[in-house]
Amino acid sequence: MFSPILRAFGQLDDPALRQPLWQSLAIAAASFVIVIALVVAGLHQWLIAHAWLGWLAGALGGLLTAVAALWLFVPLAVLIASQLIEPICRAVERRWYPDLPPPEGAGLAVQTWVGLVIAFQILVLNLAALALAVLLPGIGVAIGWAVAAWALGRGMFAGVALRRFDRAGADRVYRARRLSVWSTGAVLAAMGTVPLLNLLIPIVGTAAMVHVLAERSR
Repeated sequence: MFSPILRAFGQLDDPALRQPLWQSLAIAAASFVIVIALVVAGLHQWLIAHAWLGWLAGALGGLLTAVAALWLFVPLAVLIASQLIEPICRAVERRWYPDLPPPEGAGLAVQTWVGLVIAFQILVLNLAALALAVLLPGIGVAIGWAVAAWALGRGMFAGVALRRFDRAGADRVYRARRLSVWSTGAVLAAMGTVPLLNLLIPIVGTAAMVHVLAERSR
C-alpha cells in the first residue's frame, strides 16, 4: 500500500524531476489559492441568501472552507498531473524500470479526452461528496474521503496507463489493479488534508502510479 508512495517521495531529489516538481508546485499553489477564493466567495453569497445560517457559518465556516477547497482541488490536481505525465514517468522508469520498452499507448488526443472526461466525473462526484459532508458531518466526511481516494487513484492511474496501453487495455489493467490504485489514492487523499503537502499530490501521485502500473506489468 505504501511502497509506491514511499518510492515517489524518495525520488523527489532526482535532478530529472526538478523542473516538473517546481512546475507542479507553482501550478498547484496558484490553483489552490484560486479554489479557496472561489469557495470563500461562494459561501459568502450563499450565507447572504440564507442569513439564518449565520451561526453555523461562525462555528464551521473555516472547516467547511478547508474541506470544500480540498475536494474541489482534487480534479485540478488530476488535470495538473496530466500535463506533467511524460517527464515524471520517464524519470521514474529510468531509475526503477530501465528494462521497460518505450511507451506505445493511446494517442495524445485520446489521452487528453479521457483526462478531461475523468476530471469532469471527479468534479461532479466531489461536489456530491461535499454536499454530503455538509448535510452529514460525520459519515459525509468519511464518504467524501473515500470518493477523493477513488478520484485521485483513478484519474492519475488512467493518465499513466494510457502512455503504455490503448483505452481498452488501460481499463483492463485498472480493473486488475483496482485495490492498489484505490489504496494509493487513499494515501494521496490523506495528504490532501495537510497544508503544503497537498501541493505535492500531482507529482507524487503520478510517480506512485508508475510503480503501481510497473508492478502489474512485471
